[in-house]
Amino acid sequence: MVGTVIHSPIGPLTLEATATGLRRVRFGTFEVVRLPSLHVEAAALQLSQYFAGRRRAFGLTLDISGTPFQLGVWALLNTIPYGETRTYGELAERLGDRRLARAVGRANSTNPVPIVWPCHRVIGQSGKLTGFRGGLNKKAFLLNHERRAAQPTLFQA
Repeated sequence: MVGTVIHSPIGPLTLEATATGLRRVRFGTFEVVRLPSLHVEAAALQLSQYFAGRRRAFGLTLDISGTPFQLGVWALLNTIPYGETRTYGELAERLGDRRLARAVGRANSTNPVPIVWPCHRVIGQSGKLTGFRGGLNKKAFLLNHERRAAQPTLFQA
């Protein structure tokens, strides 16, 4: 596993990859073996584009493992449009059983590539921000960043 630490508006992010693909995005600074990696370089570039408001979706090669349920939840994260939110219950309903909302929350909390797979777009039934490994302040920042970037330009030159 190789990686790097990048700086972002929400603090340092540690990117880790295998020879196959990006494995993790971690909030904070962690020790990593710093060797050249196309997967880490691509992730760093795409995340910088995201934070600059020039990228709404990621096109990275990933090396992720999880249970079938986790993989199903994580796949649904990419269906949530940029700048929008869905509730845990709505995702559970899409998986076939609204009663799985808590299980969706647990799977969401283990998302190995936050931001890339936008788990920050999942909120509580009441519309409030709930649980986020990076902290609710980072979740709020990401949602506000996307909403600002998604606003249409009123005037064009």
